[in-house]
Amino acid sequence: MSSRIDLHIHTNASDGTYSPEELLAKVREAGIETFAVTDHDTIKGAMAMKKLISGEPVKFVAGIEFSCRMKTGKAHILGFNYDETSEAFIKVLRAGDDLRHAKFFKRIEFLHDKFDINFTDDEIQNLLKIPSVGKPHLGNLIVAKGRASTRAQAIESFIDKCKTGNDKIDAEFAISSIISSGGVAVWAHPLGGEREPELPVDKFRASLDELTSYGLQGLECYYSKYEVSKCEWLADVARKRGLYVSGGSDCHGTNKSIPLGRLNTEDRFISHELLSILRSGIV
Repeated sequence: MSSRIDLHIHTNASDGTYSPEELLAKVREAGIETFAVTDHDTIKGAMAMKKLISGEPVKFVAGIEFSCRMKTGKAHILGFNYDETSEAFIKVLRAGDDLRHAKFFKRIEFLHDKFDINFTDDEIQNLLKIPSVGKPHLGNLIVAKGRASTRAQAIESFIDKCKTGNDKIDAEFAISSIISSGGVAVWAHPLGGEREPELPVDKFRASLDELTSYGLQGLECYYSKYEVSKCEWLADVARKRGLYVSGGSDCHGTNKSIPLGRLNTEDRFISHELLSILRSGIV
């Protein structure tokens, strides 16, 4: 039974497949009562949903997901209920946009030089219209050109061969910008996301120590890839560290086989009471 909460969903403003209108229809169909749009490095999907949601019986939380670097590795930081007009938040959005576009053009050049995969000016301009263009979009185009049979193959065989260097926002910068804008900063899938190896406990603790030193406020404890026992362990860590407990599916529409409201591998129902972030007064 799917949960009625989902605080980690992507639209086609980044690497999801649902438009905000389509996602809202899916949310209604799934019986979701509280949800967030958390696109990568952009708030365009969240702002579009904010306009659509007026008068709806569901609770919507504007979110974002920043890809970050830090001393102990990398992390994805979710920001909820920010003030999008805040100077600090606008600054981190611009930084993320600049890094993403630089990475995009590095990949375009690499694919041309190393694999003779070429894109027309029209194709590049159409890709740049996507607010948070990334590997899935390039992968789909490589498949359309007949150079790979699936998007996953295109990414693994071609795009991932490109080393883009420093292409992530500093975690301290992301967290401080979210908090300065009145939002709450949460570490997304702290033990590893979809298609990632599980983070060893010692590395998780080292990363958590670093992120909390920057002001991290919560952990995404309930997540579609994690068994219930792992979710509960993370929730216990969060409580002991004085952090909010959050949860989300990481649904990307048809780009990933993750349904809305799935907050653990057993698809066990997770109640509002288990997610302390919903009682924070911030979300």
